[in-house]
Amino acid sequence: MTRLRSFVGITLIMTLSVVSLAAAGRAASDRPAAGSLRVYAVITQDDAELLTDMFREETGVNVSFIRATTGELVNRVIAEQDAPQADILLGGASLLHTSIAQAGALESYRSPNADGLPAYGVDPDGYWTGFYVTSLGIGVNEDRFRRLFGDTPVPETWDDLLDERFAGEIVMTDPLASSTAYLFLQTQLQRLGWDAGWEYLETLAPLVGQFPTSGGAPPQLIGSGEYSIGVAFVHALSRYRRQGFPLSVHTPAQTGGEVGAVSIIRGGPNTENARRFVDFVLSVEAQQAFVDQSLVTPLSDRVVLPEEAVGIQEIDLIDYDSELAGRQRSETLEQWQQIVD
Repeated sequence: MTRLRSFVGITLIMTLSVVSLAAAGRAASDRPAAGSLRVYAVITQDDAELLTDMFREETGVNVSFIRATTGELVNRVIAEQDAPQADILLGGASLLHTSIAQAGALESYRSPNADGLPAYGVDPDGYWTGFYVTSLGIGVNEDRFRRLFGDTPVPETWDDLLDERFAGEIVMTDPLASSTAYLFLQTQLQRLGWDAGWEYLETLAPLVGQFPTSGGAPPQLIGSGEYSIGVAFVHALSRYRRQGFPLSVHTPAQTGGEVGAVSIIRGGPNTENARRFVDFVLSVEAQQAFVDQSLVTPLSDRVVLPEEAVGIQEIDLIDYDSELAGRQRSETLEQWQQIVD
C-alpha cells in the first residue's frame, strides 16, 4: 500500500466562524499555557470526547476541542497561520494534512510512539502521523436481501453490484456532495482504467435507488431496512452491525481508502502539550480505546481488534493516485452528472 496524497481546495471561512473562533481563542489564552491544549477534531464528537477526556485524566492538561467538518477545519488552520488558535488537528485523511503542511501551517514532529507503524502511515517529513485506516465497503441488510432475493449470493465485490436484479435496492452517497462517494468513483476509474471505469459507473448508476447527500445516510438506510445494499466506509457499516441491525459487511478487493492522521499546528499556543497529545494518541491504550469505540482499522499491530472491526490484513487497497483524482475532479463530476441526469 502506498502513501496517499491528495488535492484539497481552499475556500473562504464564514465571518461568523472566524469571530466565534477568535473569541474562543481569547478565552483559551486566559488559561495557563502550560496546562492547556486546544484540538480541532475531524473525527466524530464521541470519538473526540473519548480521546480528549482520556488525555485530560492522564495528564491533568485542560484540553478542549472544536468538532467541525473537514473542509472548515482545513480552512481554519490555514487562515489562522499568523495567529494560530489551536494546537492539534485530529483525524481526517493524511492527504489533507499534507496539503496544510504544504501551506506552511504544520509543525514537524516524529513521535517515538510512531516506531513500528507502516511506512505509508507516517509522513517522511514528520508533519503528520497516521493512527487509523478507513476503507470503502459494501453493507447488506440480510433480512431485506433474503426476503427479496432468496438464495442469491450477497454482493461481496464491486462487480457484484452490477447485477440487474438489484435495481433500486442500492444506496450510495451523492459524489457531488460527498468526498466519500467521490473516492468511490475514482476507485472504479483507477482500478479499471478510465474507459472501462466509466462503463462500470454507467451500468451501476441506474441500479442505485437513492443518492443522499450525507455520508452517514447509506449505513442508516440499509440498517433500518429501507434498502438492501449500501456503499459506505466499512467502520460506519460496522457500527450499525454492532447496534444489532441485520447487516453483513464486505470489504471488496481493490477498494479505496484513507489513512487518518494527527498533526501539530505550527505556532500554536501549547506546542509542548501538543507533542504530548500526539504521543498519547499513538499509545496502545489510546489506540485500543479509540478502535473499540469507532471500529476503524488501526495501524498499530498492538491493538486487539473488536469482533466487528476489520483488520489491516483484510483490506486490499488499490494503488490510489490521489493527485490524479484531484486533477480529474471537475471532469469526473461533470461526466457523472450527465449520467444521473
